Amino acid sequence: MVRLYEGGAYLANGRELIPDGADALALLEKKTGIKTTKEEASRGTMAYGILEAHNTSGNMDNLKIKFDKLTSHDITFVGILQTARASGLEKFPVPYVLTNCHNSLCAVGGTINEDDHVFGLSCAKKYGGIYVPPHQAVIHQFAREMLAAGGAMILGSDSHTRYGALGTMAVGEGGPEIVKQLLEQTYDIPMPGVVAIHLTGKPEKGVGPQDIALAIIGAVFANGYVNNKVMEFVGDGIDNLSVDYRIGVDVMTTETTCLSSIWRTDDAVREFYEIHGRSGDYRELNPAPAAYYDGVVEVDLSQVKPMIAMPFHPSNVYSIEELNDNLEDILREVEKKALVSLDNNDIDFKLTDKIRGGRLYVEQGVIAGCAGGGFENLCDAADILRGKNIGTDEFSLSVYPASQPIFMELVKNGRIADFMSAGATVRTAFCGPCFGAGDVPSNRGLSIRHSTRNFPNREGSKVTNGQIASVALMDARSIAATAANKGYLTAATDMDTEYTKPKYYFDKSIYENRVYNGVGRADASVEIKFGPNIVDWPKMEPLTENVLLKVVSMIHDPVTTTDELIPSGETSSYRSNPLGLAEFTLSRKDPAYVGKAKAVQKAEKARIAGEDFYAEDPKLREIYPAIQKQFGDVAPEKTAIGSVIYAVKPGDGSAREQAASCQRVLGGMANIAREYATKRYRSNLINWGMLPFVSDGEPAFDKDDYILIKDIKKAIETKGDSIKAYIVNKGMKEFTLHLGNLTDDEREIILKGCLINYNRKN
Repeated sequence: MVRLYEGGAYLANGRELIPDGADALALLEKKTGIKTTKEEASRGTMAYGILEAHNTSGNMDNLKIKFDKLTSHDITFVGILQTARASGLEKFPVPYVLTNCHNSLCAVGGTINEDDHVFGLSCAKKYGGIYVPPHQAVIHQFAREMLAAGGAMILGSDSHTRYGALGTMAVGEGGPEIVKQLLEQTYDIPMPGVVAIHLTGKPEKGVGPQDIALAIIGAVFANGYVNNKVMEFVGDGIDNLSVDYRIGVDVMTTETTCLSSIWRTDDAVREFYEIHGRSGDYRELNPAPAAYYDGVVEVDLSQVKPMIAMPFHPSNVYSIEELNDNLEDILREVEKKALVSLDNNDIDFKLTDKIRGGRLYVEQGVIAGCAGGGFENLCDAADILRGKNIGTDEFSLSVYPASQPIFMELVKNGRIADFMSAGATVRTAFCGPCFGAGDVPSNRGLSIRHSTRNFPNREGSKVTNGQIASVALMDARSIAATAANKGYLTAATDMDTEYTKPKYYFDKSIYENRVYNGVGRADASVEIKFGPNIVDWPKMEPLTENVLLKVVSMIHDPVTTTDELIPSGETSSYRSNPLGLAEFTLSRKDPAYVGKAKAVQKAEKARIAGEDFYAEDPKLREIYPAIQKQFGDVAPEKTAIGSVIYAVKPGDGSAREQAASCQRVLGGMANIAREYATKRYRSNLINWGMLPFVSDGEPAFDKDDYILIKDIKKAIETKGDSIKAYIVNKGMKEFTLHLGNLTDDEREIILKGCLINYNRKN
């Protein structure tokens, strides 16, 4: 089904793989007629060509990328624009789309969500951007329909910024990276590895794109096979997939922790652009006749079964058949795994109580957003449900078309009527179910969703309040099959369904009538409209010569998601208010964090003001004499006091910069990790002036310990990596931290205190 190569491989003529080895180049030459080297062949990937075309450094080992277009949504664009404005923004240098698909409902916090929308429209007018009103489209569907172009690169402040199936390399990053592009700076990364995703065969009837995606995620997530690399989709199997199907696989590549994705394109992609009135944006993309890949994921599409990702991660995958055949054993295994994610002894988490008559019963189904809300997904699901009903018990089904044009076509072709007749409810384009702001199931409920993630709290439950619900990820087809069986888990391959595959007609007038397009028409006279919840970023101090860090939280989970660092759901309404949002930091993982961080911050504020900081933290009366005894030159006026969290592998999931900025707002100065789950989280730390430390092995320190890092400023300036640190309250116990590779700009950002300070100074 899915097989990983141990090493790299060559791809001959875009079709045949040759594993790297002693005779590989000779065999490649025989098949292609091209005599080459590994280094030359590595330039033959589609990814290399696109990156080279967008690189401004002149050095393909260290890239400085300028993107063609930018995208954000309404829980990221306010903070981004506030940062850019503070840094001297005058106009958008490239098309920048502000969509409104996360806080669309305006249901929490009075007027503040709609205030953000008004702010966004006024900024689009002032700086020359595109504004997509609420309910028109989820961010990624609008980008597919209106922004993607062959060979282009798009940067978005949402982790699922993936348009590779359309020939566009897209990257999801934290807001500060968008700010850099708005200020005509660059996205700086080492040349990423490129891994071939070699597709063969044809999916079985009833197997959907989410099934393929989950099979791949299950094979590559835990071992980091594609971590921070580009996934390049090749192989004959692509010919057997519609473009909608390819998009459904592609959007889920984010859950592998890859950097980006790209697919070879063909006449089916050409037709997609023609349907959307943008035939000029099509470009045929293929690897060179001789191309080298750093790894290979072989996927036999014909062998993939309907899949389910059980709580609480998209990589926790089983086939539905396997689950149904071993129901109690697997559910107990999932319950055991869940204890690590929940980390809360007050929650008696169970799934075995969902077994009814030997079958798994679920309370809710949702087909939504950038992953599930596509035209083909919904048409196939409607075909399964036609003439059936979801019943009158607990099970419910909600459907969210990904854009108003898709919604309109489903109305015209009768599929919306099929859903409604079956008992499903149909909503507008909204990302809420993906991050806990819509369709929250009951306590202990189990929801099956064709959406992007199933982390704890993603469906809206609050573990720290004793509320727990679960999400399992599935394809729209198997969700519809389960709905047709009134909530009893069913694979779509078990249903005898005739899939009608209606043609899609795109009505561009829907956007022409509602979307504001100010590209090239910036109007400096426009006054930006601010709501009372839109607050400027607080002042960030530059790095001092030394830092004294208090460990205020220790997270020992194998992976810590951004949802655990700063929860999604109702907290999204406060993302325009840095101080208000910071109150939720780690609230569902370590509720004591905010109070502890604030206590440290009080001492630092007193130190900066020249006041008695000992009064804020009496423990420092013991700490500083110990430091002075060992290092007489460590003066308080040259040593900032800050908080630090430790996590084994933080940053899986969302691109949200607030996972880092909220810590910074509360006086956080660093993270210490064994490794960082994603580049984007580490970049967020750096852009907010925080030190992204990595430690070797188990931590030598505990919660509430004080760690002195002497001469940290000098280490940053001199490009030091191995940093000596001392646990002060344990007899100045020495251990080593690492900073890893930092670009010159990243070092300067940390020295200045944050990206805002860096740009103000420049």
